[in-house]
Amino acid sequence: MSNNKVTRRQFLSYTLTGVGGFMAAGMLMPMVRFAIDPVLQKKDGGDFVLTDLPVADITEEPTRVDFNFEQIDAWYSSEVTSTAWVYRDGDTIVALSPICKHLGCTVGWATDSAHPNRFFCACHAGLYEKTGKNVPGTPPRGPLDMYEVRESADGLLELGPVVPNTLV
Repeated sequence: MSNNKVTRRQFLSYTLTGVGGFMAAGMLMPMVRFAIDPVLQKKDGGDFVLTDLPVADITEEPTRVDFNFEQIDAWYSSEVTSTAWVYRDGDTIVALSPICKHLGCTVGWATDSAHPNRFFCACHAGLYEKTGKNVPGTPPRGPLDMYEVRESADGLLELGPVVPNTLV
């Protein structure tokens, strides 16, 4: 036996500290699990969304491609429809975002008869070249953003996250 005897006060202090630690751990573990669990869940897919456009059908003329994806905001899940303007530039496939950099309106290809080979924003008469570069003297402040693109195993176009335009 040890010569150091434990007093009643030390015994109660150790006991209450141990019991308090177990109680605190019992309350904190569900909170930690709640915070970490979404990070540990497996996702079904990546950041790329499959479209119904075959890569072989893409031409040099920009074509509007609508695609759907599931968006999850906290506990709310919704089906979102988005758009891209897709065309072929040599061997490269380009997918431009239709969101105008001026005020976020939607641009269309060849929708203005005065500018048939440009993207046109009808909200404030903004113009973009085919590469997405904004035409000087019009309201847009920068080029249209791009989507990352790749071909699926079935030969269909997949669109990824929006990235800054690298063509201009």
